Amino acid sequence: MKKLFAIPTLNGELTAHFGHCEKFAIVETVDNKVIKEEMLTPPEHQPGVYPRFLADHGVHVIIAGGMGQKAQDLFGQNNIEVHMGVMAGSPQKLVEDYINNNLQTGQNLCDH
Repeated sequence: MKKLFAIPTLNGELTAHFGHCEKFAIVETVDNKVIKEEMLTPPEHQPGVYPRFLADHGVHVIIAGGMGQKAQDLFGQNNIEVHMGVMAGSPQKLVEDYINNNLQTGQNLCDH
């Protein structure tokens, strides 16, 4: 089964707050194996834009350091699973950790 993951990045690594990302890494898996990774430049950050942008690209899961409550709600409304409190890592490693039930989540790193 195909599944798409989004990871907000800065310089190719997870950034603490998805709203401050430079690019989204879109990692595609099929039958729990990473088959492709591409970088997407998001539109200008404004409330509610990123959840729709990622839903339009078919994303199923977002892995982030933190995000506001409104964004979390919008991702839920778009049937995108949210995992927050992730501290660091490359997009492929984070997706592999998710697949292997080793993704370390914690407190929402967004403080506003």
